[in-house]
Amino acid sequence: MRPNVRRTDPRLQAITETIERLIPGAAPANMTVYVIEQLADDHQNEWSGPPDGLAEKIFTALYGRPETGVELSPLAQAEEAKRHRDLGTEVAVLNGAHAALTKADWYPARSGDLVHIHYEQAGDFAAFGETYLIDDVGGGLFSMQLLAHNSPLMPDELEGSIGCFAAEAADDPLYEAWFEAGPHRLTIIRDGRPVHMGSAR
Repeated sequence: MRPNVRRTDPRLQAITETIERLIPGAAPANMTVYVIEQLADDHQNEWSGPPDGLAEKIFTALYGRPETGVELSPLAQAEEAKRHRDLGTEVAVLNGAHAALTKADWYPARSGDLVHIHYEQAGDFAAFGETYLIDDVGGGLFSMQLLAHNSPLMPDELEGSIGCFAAEAADDPLYEAWFEAGPHRLTIIRDGRPVHMGSAR
């Protein structure tokens, strides 16, 4: 798998989306870009790759290499592998994330656990965090309710951006946040002590 690249840079996203829209309605995971140089002697040179591969080359020529070293969530890693048609890596990432969660010594979540999710700055959006409370709602199900956040967004901008991992009743309330936000963004507190500390700074 290629090294992780910060995909939140709006310039890189704009270039990628422009290339993906060259064929309206096409699924980006199924697209390949071909660039062909036709030579006089009926020979040709060519380059081919996925839309995000071409976008990265254009971005690098304009702005330098995209920032590297930013950890991606398991879902983002799996989507990256899928875009590169790497089924083995896609499956390994998802299975590895599942095992990392379900085999943790603090798993499963318990009533009273606090879950804090940190989001890095992305483009014009400042870094912020959300804190959730896990509660037993009976029948082997748990809720995950948003307690607080420090997003600078105005109330009319919050819809869909804050509290997206809240759950009324789930058998595993951490699963979605673990895969979509990523374990590196999660800090889980049990009985006043951290049992999982993500690596996001």
